[in-house]
Amino acid sequence: MLIFHSFLLLLSLFAGFAKPVSLFDGKTFRGWEGDTARTWKIENGALVGGSLEEKVPHNEFLTTRQAYGNFDLKLEFKLEGTEGFINAGVQFRSQRATDPAYEMVGYQADLGKGYWGCLYDESRRNKVLVHADSMMVQKILKPQQWNQYQVRAEGPRIRIWLNGKQTVDYSEPDASIPQTGLIGLQIHGGGKAKISYRNLTIDALP
Repeated sequence: MLIFHSFLLLLSLFAGFAKPVSLFDGKTFRGWEGDTARTWKIENGALVGGSLEEKVPHNEFLTTRQAYGNFDLKLEFKLEGTEGFINAGVQFRSQRATDPAYEMVGYQADLGKGYWGCLYDESRRNKVLVHADSMMVQKILKPQQWNQYQVRAEGPRIRIWLNGKQTVDYSEPDASIPQTGLIGLQIHGGGKAKISYRNLTIDALP
């Protein structure tokens, strides 16, 4: 499956256009890795992390096995929660951390109150790199329903759209920051929270 995805990405580049490739078959964890024994499961064609009954003890990430550099990523998400810190996010150009091993290092399209549509730097600079316009987010966000993220990474430039409205346009000033890495789906620790992701597609860019 990984070889097949790589072939499709290369084929689209050589053909002079980006062809969408599905990252999730809707039924299996093929192409993904993480705590699929406890934290992550598949429900109704979606990748689901966390629980509304038990607090998530710490951050958990389900990641692609393949790394990506320049791309246009689209997905749908639904974040639900009952108590505690209700948060999640979409990692990209990221790597698995070594200490603690469950963490990731890299960019994150953040999800949750106060963070919707923001670009966060997970376990590296540990700060929001770009804040989304909170008034615009309030108008377009559908709480506890399905919403859409689009992340476009081209060289040092990163753009994020929430439900079709652009929230981030960031150019990385630090040339030492990796411009390739894994895509990861996060459920944040500290709350009774559940995140669902579906319809994940990626277009390779030159």
